[in-house]
Amino acid sequence: MSDFGKLMGPMARRIGNMFSRGIVSSSSATRKMQTLQLRLMAGEQKDDVEHFEPFGFTSRPLPGAEHVSLFFDGDRSHGVTLVVADRRYRLTGLAEGEAALHDAFGNKAHFKQDGTLDVVASTKVQITSPLVTMSGNLQVTGTITATVDVVGGGKSLKNHTHPGVQAGGSSTGAPN
Repeated sequence: MSDFGKLMGPMARRIGNMFSRGIVSSSSATRKMQTLQLRLMAGEQKDDVEHFEPFGFTSRPLPGAEHVSLFFDGDRSHGVTLVVADRRYRLTGLAEGEAALHDAFGNKAHFKQDGTLDVVASTKVQITSPLVTMSGNLQVTGTITATVDVVGGGKSLKNHTHPGVQAGGSSTGAPN
């Protein structure tokens, strides 16, 4: 074997060991930097591989999701997972330029080409905030329930009165 071949054998092996794809076996839920247990090509298993996620986005992949991981200098003793994908749950049918957040349970926020934000939640949408504001019209096809009061046009549904009405069994007229 030539000197070049002797040099390139180990170099090629290190380069070949830098990237790997495979399957997620499990994921942690408690650490600040999520770690994964991975199955790599040829049955190799790695524990506690850090999963780098974009700022502001996080998920906990299910076993069976696919990953692409990087091992610096081809050293398999310490790697990082760059991306995890799960084709079993990927949303399909998006138009060019559209984006969506989704999970494995049918919940999604779909940013559509026509300017619509389509939110689907399997049980409820919960907003926790001292104030929620909206501009535009609100259309509701179900019941609206308020636990304290509803104020419309400056009038309280709970505490408003109708002057000039006699007590008794009579009803008032329609609201003005």
